Amino acid sequence: MNRSLYTLLFHLGLPIVAGRLAWRTWRAPAYAQRIGERFALGLPALKPGGIWLHAVSVGESIAAAPLVRELLARYPDKSITMTCMTPTGSERIQAMFGTAEYAGRVQHCYLPYDLPWAAARFLDRAQPKLAVIMETELWPNHIHQCAKRGIPVAVANARLSERSARGYARFAKLTAPMLAELDFIAVQTAVEAERFKSLGARAACVAVTGSIKFDLTIDPDLLKRAALLREQWHAGSRPVWIAASTHAGEDEIVLAAHRELLKQRPDALLILVPRHPERFNAVFELCQRQGFSTRRRASAEPLQATDQVLLGDTMGELLFLYALADIAFVGGSLVANGGHNLLEPAALGKPVLSGPHLFNFLEIAAQLRAAGALSEVADAAALAQRVAQLWREPEAAQAMCMAGQGVMQANQGALARLLAGLERLLSK
Repeated sequence: MNRSLYTLLFHLGLPIVAGRLAWRTWRAPAYAQRIGERFALGLPALKPGGIWLHAVSVGESIAAAPLVRELLARYPDKSITMTCMTPTGSERIQAMFGTAEYAGRVQHCYLPYDLPWAAARFLDRAQPKLAVIMETELWPNHIHQCAKRGIPVAVANARLSERSARGYARFAKLTAPMLAELDFIAVQTAVEAERFKSLGARAACVAVTGSIKFDLTIDPDLLKRAALLREQWHAGSRPVWIAASTHAGEDEIVLAAHRELLKQRPDALLILVPRHPERFNAVFELCQRQGFSTRRRASAEPLQATDQVLLGDTMGELLFLYALADIAFVGGSLVANGGHNLLEPAALGKPVLSGPHLFNFLEIAAQLRAAGALSEVADAAALAQRVAQLWREPEAAQAMCMAGQGVMQANQGALARLLAGLERLLSK
């Protein structure tokens, strides 16, 4: 399938796109807002001539934040247009950069669908000097429209799993020309670099820079605020663990593990944070049905000694919720989702637990595992056993914390390497 056929099929599939958007709107009403932007209609006023950065959703937006701040500092004459595809990503972007400090320098809208006329209309409005795509959200028409206009395109923090590479290979006539139009691919690992090149990326444009997620810096005030809140909860000595970024099918496993932990430590507290906001209500109802005394973080009510579960149903607080806990389980890994960012709890000095499905973070998981900073569990019983063991053995927990922070420090520098590559593109 080449790009012309892809574009034709995309147009023919617009009723399906509309149906999917309606289904998402039913689950999360925010999808009903700003629909015009998805077709490059009713775009906000955009200051032209800056840098366009695309981060598909929340995780990519958070990962992009240090890069955005560095670009603003290095290029004070350039604005940054941040795009995403989800309401939660939009909320995160606006929370991070919608303040007076960034007024006129960071602008935001949804990325239009990958239709040539929509991509052209968006680029004619933004007129960027450089396009930066976070991770691997690659759209053939957007990339081709940039190439037609002489706009260099970079992929930052690029990753490509073996499974994704096989998927791209099945559509080689579409993906090979698209990858050949990319000007800089900043790849996380050497293995992924070879995958990109084998699929058609120009070898000279592929560089192994590492993951910018290792360059995460923790605000000391965050840790102070977390310690203060635990004191206010009278939970300084209470055992607290967090299960973060959970998906459907995982919450039941986590709650089963927590039920076992409560038999050993009746005062144990679980902070449960579903990955997607549209699931907050359903997970709250699940906790109640299973008989757990549950309080919602969004209620802003003080935690009580009798509360067994705190539902993390707020946006932009994940690092803070990690900081509140003694031990962190990272979700998307007990189900075949591929896992989520293991480095955030490691940077905060928490022992990190996960399930076995980590194909989105194989290299990072391997480094943490080799250092002794990551424990993998397969089911509720193993999860409960490992959490209980780390509570009983604070020395072992501390060793995992130190190992995780050591891995973070040893891998820093990816952001500087990425910025050097982007500077070369901007200076052409």
